[in-house]
Amino acid sequence: MQRNRIWMGFMVLLAFLMLSLFTACSSEEQAGETDNQSEGEKSEESGDGAATVTVFKSHMGKGTIPGSDDPHVQFVKEETGVEYELLTTPPGSEPAEYINLMIASEDFPDILRPIGGVEQTLINQGGALALDELLPEYAPNVWERIPEEAWDIVRSASPDGKIYYVPKVYLIPERAALLRKDWLDAVGMEMPETLEEYKEMLIAFRDEDPNGNGKQDELPTSGREFGRWMDHLFAMFGVAMWEGYPEWDIYDGEINYAGTSENMKAAIAFIRELYAEKLLDNETFLNKGDVWTAKINNNLVGSWYHLPANLRERYAAMKQGAEDAYVVGMPLPEVEGFDGYITQKSMGEPEWMIPKASEDNAANALRLLDFFYDPEYEEFIQYGIEGVQHEVVDGKKVLLPSSDDKPVALGMRNLTTEESMDIRIENGFPEEEQQMVKDIFKVSSKDARRIAGDGLPSTVYQGYPDIQSHKLFQEYLTKIVIGEWEIEKFDEFVEKWNQSGGEEVTKRVQEWYEKVK
Repeated sequence: MQRNRIWMGFMVLLAFLMLSLFTACSSEEQAGETDNQSEGEKSEESGDGAATVTVFKSHMGKGTIPGSDDPHVQFVKEETGVEYELLTTPPGSEPAEYINLMIASEDFPDILRPIGGVEQTLINQGGALALDELLPEYAPNVWERIPEEAWDIVRSASPDGKIYYVPKVYLIPERAALLRKDWLDAVGMEMPETLEEYKEMLIAFRDEDPNGNGKQDELPTSGREFGRWMDHLFAMFGVAMWEGYPEWDIYDGEINYAGTSENMKAAIAFIRELYAEKLLDNETFLNKGDVWTAKINNNLVGSWYHLPANLRERYAAMKQGAEDAYVVGMPLPEVEGFDGYITQKSMGEPEWMIPKASEDNAANALRLLDFFYDPEYEEFIQYGIEGVQHEVVDGKKVLLPSSDDKPVALGMRNLTTEESMDIRIENGFPEEEQQMVKDIFKVSSKDARRIAGDGLPSTVYQGYPDIQSHKLFQEYLTKIVIGEWEIEKFDEFVEKWNQSGGEEVTKRVQEWYEKVK
């Protein structure tokens, strides 16, 4: 009887062990099948086993979307094991609206460049992937080359202090007040040093036909709709502006909105004066980007504000109609009672983020991003593919201009130092133009100042979308400048701005600044 019990116990134990062994084998086999399926899915996407990463950029510049067989796509795939698929805003769509629609429909790319504060929408809704642990492992070049200060600013933008996006880092001034030196010579004047001299120069541009076409169609200075891209006119008065949007800097001893400052009121009064005397293009508030660019390219504008690094194609267009065209950086004219400066934002602006929904492919997305930060591929990132992005002339690589019928090459690094900008100029501009561009940067660097609000997270605007969009400011700016309203209406704007949420936003900004300064 005892022997039977022992035998029965042995058989039960044996059955249990066999069941456990079978279950373990089955689990391993199932896991293996799952892994293989995952690899198979990637293989099916790219056709050769490489992972596919979809990359969304809302602004692509000139060119077509590259296909899978594009040589640039193929080279990156060979080096990283990742094939990138570029996505962009459909023609006619407004980028910020489209990206919000994309998020609402949960049709996420693997990695995207956020615009319009969409990064905070994703962070607040739990839709952004935290990158703190992933970056050192899968994107070590990104992690190491971006300064720790920039990562700290990114952490300050999230409620839990985590890193949810890779920031743009631009350690030199991006933008500059630009001037047609050949026009200045044509009217026999020196570089203006004061506000009064600047206005005298604009009058000469208006009256003396400096472009020499006999039509007197010159626009002394110009801007774009909503008062954008004429920051030089505000900068003279110490107004923090970024492409026409007021920023946050120190006013009255604390960080405050530049749009409501006395500096802004004085700047608007001066701009109103220029408009009334036709020294500011009277179509400024109607000019869309392409129209404004065409006016500059066609030698109609003498003084404007833009990015020196993007001057190459514009300058080539100018030279077609004016052999002696020459562009210089204009030192900001002095204005009595104000400390003028060019607004510099160096760190903290969101550049790339990965949606939480794309977490399974995050390692591949970061490997792709890391490729563009890897010094080993510096030359390829600069020049791309021969015959498409560059040609070889006398043994030297020369960048080719972009065009609508050529595929664009993906670029993902936005880390700029003085050294890297010099390399970009030497690689991207004809030899005879390089010094011109370097000189512009030297001038703008002297006038540039990093503002207190550099890296300010868009969370400060939560619940106040109209404050974030600057709509109220743009309405009052436009109507005062064109003469529909008197300058005294600016005080009404300040009052309305504070009542509609400005006071609360200012409180949040000042709390943030105390934390990070």
